[in-house]
Amino acid sequence: MAQRPGGQLLPHGLDASGLAPTTGQNSLDSPSLSRVYGRLWRLAEASDVSHWMHEEVCQQRPQVAREQRGARADNWRRSPIITQPLSTVVEEAPLASEWRRRVTEAINRSRHFFLTTQASEGFWAGELQSNVTIIAEYIMFQNFLGHPNPKRLRKAVRHILHTQLPDGGWNIYHGGPSELSATVEAYFALKVAGRPADDACMKKARALILAKGGVEKSRVFTKINLALFGQYSWEGIPSMPVEMMFLPTGFYFNIYEFSSWSRSVIVPLMIIFAQKPQVKLDGFPGIDELYTSPPDQRHAAVEWSEELMSWRNFFVLADRVLKILERRTIPAVRAAAVRRAEQWILEHQDITGDWGGIMPAMMNSVIALLSLGYRTTDPVIAKGLEAIERFGIETADEFRLQSCVSPVWDTAITVIALAESGVHSTHPALTKAAGWLVSKQVLRKGDWAVKNRKGKPGGWSFEFFNDFFPDNDDTAMVLLALRNVHLRDEQTLKEACQRGLAWLLSMQCDDGGWGAFDMNNNKRLLNRIPFADLESLLDPSTSDVTGRVVELLGKLGYPRQHPLMRRALRFLRKDQTEDGAWYGRWGVNYIYGTWAVLTGLRALGEDFSQDYIQRAIRWLESCQNPDGGWGESCDTYDTPQAKGKGTSTPSQTAWAVMALIESGKAHAPAVQSGMRFLVARQQSDGTWAEDDYTGTGFPKHFYLNYHLYRNYFPLMALARYRSAMTGGVTG
Repeated sequence: MAQRPGGQLLPHGLDASGLAPTTGQNSLDSPSLSRVYGRLWRLAEASDVSHWMHEEVCQQRPQVAREQRGARADNWRRSPIITQPLSTVVEEAPLASEWRRRVTEAINRSRHFFLTTQASEGFWAGELQSNVTIIAEYIMFQNFLGHPNPKRLRKAVRHILHTQLPDGGWNIYHGGPSELSATVEAYFALKVAGRPADDACMKKARALILAKGGVEKSRVFTKINLALFGQYSWEGIPSMPVEMMFLPTGFYFNIYEFSSWSRSVIVPLMIIFAQKPQVKLDGFPGIDELYTSPPDQRHAAVEWSEELMSWRNFFVLADRVLKILERRTIPAVRAAAVRRAEQWILEHQDITGDWGGIMPAMMNSVIALLSLGYRTTDPVIAKGLEAIERFGIETADEFRLQSCVSPVWDTAITVIALAESGVHSTHPALTKAAGWLVSKQVLRKGDWAVKNRKGKPGGWSFEFFNDFFPDNDDTAMVLLALRNVHLRDEQTLKEACQRGLAWLLSMQCDDGGWGAFDMNNNKRLLNRIPFADLESLLDPSTSDVTGRVVELLGKLGYPRQHPLMRRALRFLRKDQTEDGAWYGRWGVNYIYGTWAVLTGLRALGEDFSQDYIQRAIRWLESCQNPDGGWGESCDTYDTPQAKGKGTSTPSQTAWAVMALIESGKAHAPAVQSGMRFLVARQQSDGTWAEDDYTGTGFPKHFYLNYHLYRNYFPLMALARYRSAMTGGVTG
């Protein structure tokens, strides 16, 4: 291994001047790409770089690489990514030296934190914090089962009360306003747990609920939870007939046109809708006080829209028809459909008992099977219950539940951050993490294969176990991480990466982008049905996931002329907003999306002097806060005109400065201020504090606070900044 300036290591067979970048402000155009490929070719012939350079780079002469689905993933190891030489910070030498020392100390503290908190198995996993509905639904679930743990129930109640806002409600992200459905669920859970209605906290919550329209205005899933206890009429919940299980995959409405997360929830719900199970709690007085109208005046039906000619009213009419048909369904057909849904649930349970890796799918699957006569002692139910408990976090005072867990995602990003900060590719922490990641590769076909019939298994999922739903974002991030590690068993690592890359290539959508879990999951009309009040039934291509895949492929040597890259670029340019930003589907929000895309474009070698890229850079610079950081509120999903605005956070500041560094702006005052923001706010143990939610589950409705975002993204930013300022090569 050769050393680059700053003591960092270059890949085998290259020295620091082997691919000297050309001068220029923001582009990689000089010399031309063809000359760069010529250099790569000559270097590959002269050294052992050919074993990790992607085959497509070496075959650009005489023809452009093959089409995406015919492309091979025979070589996966990194190819060098050339970045612009960045100007030195304009400071006096002593101050510059002191500043570099502070940056290095911050990096070292952060590295120490991660190197001392790695699990013995090799992974990292931070808490995945969401909102009160998850623990409220856990209380409901335990009471539905009929055997809640009194001690844990008290702790869960304490957690709910601890998160109540001064106005009596509960929000769905830190700093956000009280939200109706979350407050209804919290109130109901507290009352089920024995909290009296005349308690001060209940009075305040009730007043807020009524002011916001009462139970009648709550979301569909809240009404389903209430219906399980006889507190809402099933007639008022949009239909999802179980007979949908018979619809073929070519039909517009079939379960595989729903997103993976929706599918894993909807299939068990269809059984629940068919069976309509209901639990009567002894002595429970009900929640009539949360309705704005008396019982004899409540309309047990899905409400019409005020706009007469609308898709909403079309589907409400369809729902009324479906409810009539459901009352006249042929019993044998209904029974066969229920059996098919039951079999789907049984087949989709992971060996650890999980369903879909998300709490709603897990709870609904248990309830559905119980409604069919299963007992809590049956193995399938027992494993499911054990899986649910594994998502819990219990302290001496409180119990809370995660909606999901993120060990693969957290581990991959941590490996990248540590490697870029100077941790050697053979360091035990990295090799152990890489071995763990390789062991988590999904080697069986899942639901993705329904639409992608040519792809072979090889992706990674988000969680510890989720074999049916690997995703593109995790797969790309894992492959980016594994490029930074060398294992003794290099052949196993190589084969795993080849499988992962081949699967990822096969998942490109027809529009040129990548979604999260499926191909071409984009029939937008499905988000108009009454059941879809969260507008989250689909998994279309998104700029943030596509940007990540482009980053990976660019670093593997795929040229922008490659057909799949041309399609990806067309998608990204089409998906850009007028002011230059890109939407963040899985992170908050436009700062996240813009970072992902600009990083991908730099890895690909796109000309950064182009207007569409310069607009993105200018937009990002315009969003910087006076304190030097960047922040963006979850509210920007509801109010796009407020994009890029919010309290500065470590994770969002890291995304912004990394995007600017990739844009050749490491010397710019904006980046200097951003880095000073990060260094100044680091805590003595090498971590950062961040209460704001910067992860996205369902835009507008469900947000996440990844507890490690605040730590590994700043480390990555500091490492890239130091590398850029010392003339290093990123990637």
